[in-house]
Amino acid sequence: MKITHKEVNVRRNAAYSIVINAVQIAAVWLLAVMLMRDNTRHFESIVTVIVAALVSLGAALDIREAVAARRKSEEADALGDMVGQMDELNRALRAQRHDFLNHLQVVFSLIEMEEYQEAGDYIEKVYGDMQSVSRAMRTDSPAINALLRAKLADCESAGILTELDAAGTWKDLPMPVWEFCRVLSNLIDNAIDALEHTANSSLRIMLREDVHGYGFSVANNGPAIPEDSLRRIFEAGVSSHGEGRGMGLYIVRKTLESYGGEIHVTSDAERTIFSGLIPHRKERNGKEAESA
Repeated sequence: MKITHKEVNVRRNAAYSIVINAVQIAAVWLLAVMLMRDNTRHFESIVTVIVAALVSLGAALDIREAVAARRKSEEADALGDMVGQMDELNRALRAQRHDFLNHLQVVFSLIEMEEYQEAGDYIEKVYGDMQSVSRAMRTDSPAINALLRAKLADCESAGILTELDAAGTWKDLPMPVWEFCRVLSNLIDNAIDALEHTANSSLRIMLREDVHGYGFSVANNGPAIPEDSLRRIFEAGVSSHGEGRGMGLYIVRKTLESYGGEIHVTSDAERTIFSGLIPHRKERNGKEAESA
């Protein structure tokens, strides 16, 4: 007999658990206050408070577990995306290596037959295919390279002219690489969305590593973000597409700040730029030591 397992939406169930337990805490204390008002006996009032406190403690522990489960679910999703992107990049690199000798044989045969124009066209085609993969191989981090390749492919499919300017190894990030990939992915996806109705759309991704830390930016030539939205762009439930459109930019800010990083945005009629910095571990630890 084939056993089927229902897919469990961890995030939705965690949200339900948080809401239900929060309501339970409010309800039990409201009931406790009402009982104490109607009851003049000191002992029974104490018992009521103890029961309410125990129920609230249990509900609070459930909320904590639900929040942790939601966070783990988000981490698992991000790690799953990263593994998928790395697997795709690995397959592309293996296919290139496998086909390389075949390409050389074809070019050699065309030259032997004095089909020089055909040989040139063939080389140009092969070179273009190889560039589409090697273009993303700008750092020493396989996860970041895989993400860049996936997003460059998305931009190409959407007809967006994309420029990638990456420098540095990006190997010693003071945060898990999958979390940085989630940050960069959110910023690039946000830029792609902003360019949906823009003619001659273009996007520029910049990655830099220097003495201050790891700097990055994602710029697009889409419409300017309204001033009211710009001031609140990193708040929960606010995006460049208006309020209530998701939590991507809020997650970006909270993630970076948890590692001592920062994120800024500028926007005008010509370009919108999201830029951020993640300080080196030493610099971050120095700031924490000073504040302590």
